[in-house]
Amino acid sequence: MEPLIKEILNSQHPIPELTARGWVRTRRASGKAFCFVEINDGSCLANLQVIAANDLPNYNDVESLQTGASVAVSGSLVASQGKGQKWELQARSLSIVGNADDSYPLQKKGHSVEFLRSIAHLRPRTNLFGSVFRVRSRMAYAIHSFFQERGFQYVHTPIITASDCEGAGEMFRVTTLDPCATYSTPPKPEDDFFGRPSFLTVSGQLEGEVFATALSRIYTFGPTFRAENSHTARHASEFWMIEPEMAFCDLRGDMDLAESFIQYLVRDALLHCADEIGFFDRFIDKGLTQRLEAIAGSPFQRVSYAEAIRILQSSGKAFEFPVENGQNLQSEHERFLSEEVFKCPVTVHDYPQTIKPFYMRRNDDGKTVAAMDLLVPGIGEVIGGSQREERLDVLGQSLMAHNLDPAAYWWYVDLRRYGSVPHAGFGLGFERLLMLITGVANIRDVIPFARTPGSAEF
Repeated sequence: MEPLIKEILNSQHPIPELTARGWVRTRRASGKAFCFVEINDGSCLANLQVIAANDLPNYNDVESLQTGASVAVSGSLVASQGKGQKWELQARSLSIVGNADDSYPLQKKGHSVEFLRSIAHLRPRTNLFGSVFRVRSRMAYAIHSFFQERGFQYVHTPIITASDCEGAGEMFRVTTLDPCATYSTPPKPEDDFFGRPSFLTVSGQLEGEVFATALSRIYTFGPTFRAENSHTARHASEFWMIEPEMAFCDLRGDMDLAESFIQYLVRDALLHCADEIGFFDRFIDKGLTQRLEAIAGSPFQRVSYAEAIRILQSSGKAFEFPVENGQNLQSEHERFLSEEVFKCPVTVHDYPQTIKPFYMRRNDDGKTVAAMDLLVPGIGEVIGGSQREERLDVLGQSLMAHNLDPAAYWWYVDLRRYGSVPHAGFGLGFERLLMLITGVANIRDVIPFARTPGSAEF
């Protein structure tokens, strides 16, 4: 295989003969003698400058090269005489692999992210989105590294499920029944493909608990779906979740893991995606590098939900959404705590049981559950987790209190019947993490093909 441009640019010595392949970013003539052609293959942010002299047999074709064309260039890598690059490639041959005409929409000028979403098949070729998706790839690798280094087993949980993990009712139905058909008798649930109402998963947590109570430490990493008619910059209908689960673990251990997880990922990004983060800092979110370095190097804070409410209510801050005890914190409340009060990531724990799902462990006060949210500056909540309810009788009470049929969760209840143990876990929205790492403000711009209400193109 020929070297990638990233490898070429990182060379420590001149190379007398090599072939580079990529797409033309710019071409400009220097009089009649030669052309400067900058090419990029997506392996890094930087372009490779090619010097194409007029003695090339197909120099007329080189002079007509358009941005977006794909080329293969053979020649010598030599020290650059110009500013801004260490090396340049002196071409001995340049072949055009695929032409592009002047209708190519990614010309050398600024493009809005809204426009680029409309050409999602081409936006990875831009500096912004090429950088975003290289970071996405690296963070996926780092996630697996973090858990594998700590003895976690990777488990694939089902995408189609009959269980509603969150009890929110905002799920996509999966059915083979024709909604436009006229049936002589109305179809019954058992007439459907799976013999019961089935949905795209909102979480792999419940199935993850099955494996945690057998393998001790597991994690899931896959797509999840939420049929919530939300058009905010933080919500998508299809997104990826990382959900570790640990047997013999309480809420404190859960918070310890979540905090070390975020620091590990931020440090990995600073180490391996320095060019991309520098680019984001310059053009997307000034101060990003400093904020990430603070997250990577500073201890996190912890505060109870009750104390967080007291701080917010006594702050004198005029919030858009009033702060009310017994209600979920809004994004503006979360960011105020992490950005203005603690000035660092903060974990809020022990939430009222009335606002949390059935599976969270009830605390001894009978009013709160062993739940936690990890809040970070610039984003707000990135992780939500809890100790799970391991007591058979209390879990049954919680299911009934949430109007859920215990018979539908018979297998989940069985985990408490046979060798139950304290266990805990959390969920991290992958795209929320990427928004934190890149400073990109809209979730649609950190996922390759966004799925949002009214939009499923590409």
